Amino acid sequence: MTVLPSLWRPRTLRGRLSLAALTTATLLMVILTVVFNTVVRRHLGQQADDELRSRAAAVAATVDTRHDPVRVLETPDDELLDTDVWIYAGGRLIEHPAAAPADSPVTQAATRLAAQGGPHCATLGGGSSTRLCSEPAGADDHGTAAPRAAVVTAMDLSPYRASADTLLYASLALDGTVLACTYVLTRLAVGRALRPVRGMADQAAQWSAAASGERFGTADRPVELSRLGASLDALLDRIRAVLFHEQQLTRELSHELRNPLARIIAELEWWQARPRSAAETRTTHAAIADAAESMRTICDTLLDDARGSAPTPPGTTDVVPALCRIVGRSGTSGNVTVTVTGTEGLAAGVPAALLERIVSPLLDNALRHARSHVEVLASPRPGGVGVEVVDDGPGVPYSFTAQLFHPGRRADPGDGHDGAGLGLSLARRLARSAGGDVFYDARHTPGAKFVVSLPSA
Repeated sequence: MTVLPSLWRPRTLRGRLSLAALTTATLLMVILTVVFNTVVRRHLGQQADDELRSRAAAVAATVDTRHDPVRVLETPDDELLDTDVWIYAGGRLIEHPAAAPADSPVTQAATRLAAQGGPHCATLGGGSSTRLCSEPAGADDHGTAAPRAAVVTAMDLSPYRASADTLLYASLALDGTVLACTYVLTRLAVGRALRPVRGMADQAAQWSAAASGERFGTADRPVELSRLGASLDALLDRIRAVLFHEQQLTRELSHELRNPLARIIAELEWWQARPRSAAETRTTHAAIADAAESMRTICDTLLDDARGSAPTPPGTTDVVPALCRIVGRSGTSGNVTVTVTGTEGLAAGVPAALLERIVSPLLDNALRHARSHVEVLASPRPGGVGVEVVDDGPGVPYSFTAQLFHPGRRADPGDGHDGAGLGLSLARRLARSAGGDVFYDARHTPGAKFVVSLPSA
């Protein structure tokens, strides 16, 4: 199969469909033109042969073969019958046209045709347009006796061939007109049919760029466009989900990195406030390194979870020491005490970094609202481990409990506490990714109580 060069291959769908329609129409028109002109030429040739045979039969009726020698009867207007007519008796030429002497090529061809006996037709060779037909004369009524005479008539086929050529040129002109109209009309029709597709593509590009919630839906469209609209809607939904997760990951990273970054800034400001001893400098360096390591752990944990590749092998975390490290990094204020209690040797089936990322937002939230005391309690549960974070603050308003774990929601945005409302939703999402959960115990009063369930080691 021959492949069109890229220079001749249209780039647009409308151009390719128009070219395909033009190619198909061209093949069809070529076939029709060849068949039509072949039939026309055969028909014209048959007409010429019929006319020659009719003339030969009319001349044969004037030949008297009942007597010997054979003679030609004189009839009125026999000049018309004698034009381009040869009469033979027993193979002997007895009459021929004045313009065709006995030694001329056309007379010699007529002699050969008459010698064959019976009705025959032939075209004079050498590129001539002369057609000859022979007709026997003088046979008996039953056709058993050999004819005593033969009549050969001739005709110039130039008018017939001119008519056939005229029809050929006319059909070629008609073909060209039809093909031009086919190409133009196909481009117009395809362009009109693809206009809604271009509009849908432009709308989809705008909606995807803005993460719009608008969709094509099930509008009154052809089946193909309805299927295209459904595919674009699904694609837009996926794009919106990706953008949402990207924005959520960005917000969560900024939210989680805020505390260790604040620790680094505080340590640097404290160290720069006045000259420090070597021991104090080492302590500052250790605190900054610990905060930086915490930032790295936060990034690794959240990115692994976003990629769906967070490892959760069982028995990787000793719960109580991990909770103590979390409390030590939380930066508790002087008027709030934090108590960590739990069963020694209690192991959870999640990595320590993931446990820290689940519990830290709950602890930060408790420290933000507690009046004087926060308790972190770890205990075994059927099939897992439970961690409770309890504070003695005002608790969660009942009207807000349904939105408590929604990203970006806060019960009182103007309470003076710095927060983006992402910590609780992040804690629940990470816990569920590890096979656990986070929920709020609304029955606990006073204060607030959040319970973390994790798989056991």
